[in-house]
Amino acid sequence: MLLGMSPLAAVAADLDIKDPWVRGTVSGQQATGAFMEITSKSGAVLIGAASPAAGVSEIHEMKMDGGVMKMRAIPRLDLPAGKPVVLGPGGYHVMLMSLKQPLKKGDTVPLTLQVEGKDKQVESIKVEAKVRDLTASAAPATEPKH
Repeated sequence: MLLGMSPLAAVAADLDIKDPWVRGTVSGQQATGAFMEITSKSGAVLIGAASPAAGVSEIHEMKMDGGVMKMRAIPRLDLPAGKPVVLGPGGYHVMLMSLKQPLKKGDTVPLTLQVEGKDKQVESIKVEAKVRDLTASAAPATEPKH
């Protein structure tokens, strides 16, 4: 029975978050990216992110501008109904800055995504992202091991 379900829980139930991961870092490195695929069944907006692993977390976009790849923070990322939105290297991503320690392959980084539903209610959604190798690309986590 859904009557007891809080209105805020509706946003989390509306989202499908696949394959969250973070690129590993080396000692002294202060920033990295978090990546995933997000699909909203009815449409939502990603409006923020946070992680205890970083002092600052922002939604970023990378795109070509006059033949130069540029990265910038964006205040919101639309999640159109039924359309997967890929947060991946070279595109949209969650930028983790002022890292508190190096992130090693195999670690898990907790992320909290702030998502605004169609009803303008904002919900915090917890995600656990696995740390991949520093050289990881958008390849799936099930890539062959050599």
